[in-house]
Amino acid sequence: MRKIVMKANEDHAGERLDRFIADNSDISRSYAAKLCEDGFVMSNGKPLAKKYKIAGSEEVMIDIPEPETLSVEGENIPLDIVYEDNDIIVVNKPQGLCVHPAPGNESGTLVNGLIYHCGNELSAINGVIRPGIVHRIDKDTSGLLVIAKNNEAHMKLSAQLKERKAMRKYYALVNGNIKENSGSVNKPLGRNPSERKKMAVVKGGREAITHFNVLERFGRYTLVECVLETGRTHQIRVHMASIGHSIVGDMLYGIKKEKFSLQGQLLHAKTIGFVHPSTGEMMEFTSEIPVYFQNILDNLRK
Repeated sequence: MRKIVMKANEDHAGERLDRFIADNSDISRSYAAKLCEDGFVMSNGKPLAKKYKIAGSEEVMIDIPEPETLSVEGENIPLDIVYEDNDIIVVNKPQGLCVHPAPGNESGTLVNGLIYHCGNELSAINGVIRPGIVHRIDKDTSGLLVIAKNNEAHMKLSAQLKERKAMRKYYALVNGNIKENSGSVNKPLGRNPSERKKMAVVKGGREAITHFNVLERFGRYTLVECVLETGRTHQIRVHMASIGHSIVGDMLYGIKKEKFSLQGQLLHAKTIGFVHPSTGEMMEFTSEIPVYFQNILDNLRK
């Protein structure tokens, strides 16, 4: 059992407990809620519910239980492993592969392949459904992910993401001609109040910042590099759509009909950089954009 002590102050007064934990630790909000429900979060010796509102200056004690026996089974799914050592794995995920099991995708995910490859050598911080998963990319987004093989590595990598010290660069083909050579989108994101499966720019949402640089223009389309300062769900997709340049192939936030007959959006997590959790070495990895994406760019250049 691992114990965490978190100290709240007056600035946190009124915050929901599960959000306070998620915003100030490496623990996801869903896992924080589960820990509360299971009685592992206490203050002054009393268990706290996930909806408990922080009073002000108080100590929150969290017990992280030992990893459960994984209920997700390993599957022999081919993995494009870019780098691996005792602490981390960097994987180049193909378009169409879900990162972890969820309703409707209980198997055939990246996590199933990781369990087959690593056995129990994956961090347990995000629970049995998402072992090792420090950050995610969408099913129909391709590209690089870093996976933690132990809890210490997971905590250090999560801290880098939270403190905006990790680097994540994406390539995207967007609709329309972006006139500026570069720009930033700073708009808060949250659940779409009318469609809960979608994210949206909402007042009072979580801070979200995306920087973009134009790489190439094709008249009706623009190839951009997007750099994440924050990492919210669907961030690049929603931000680019919000400025009138939705990602080509994005049926959720973009144009429903497009001429390329794609299976998903043209968005690729091309580069990732971070400090190695054990050695302290700065590491950077880059992947080639997928063939279907490159073919469209080649055709546009003609």
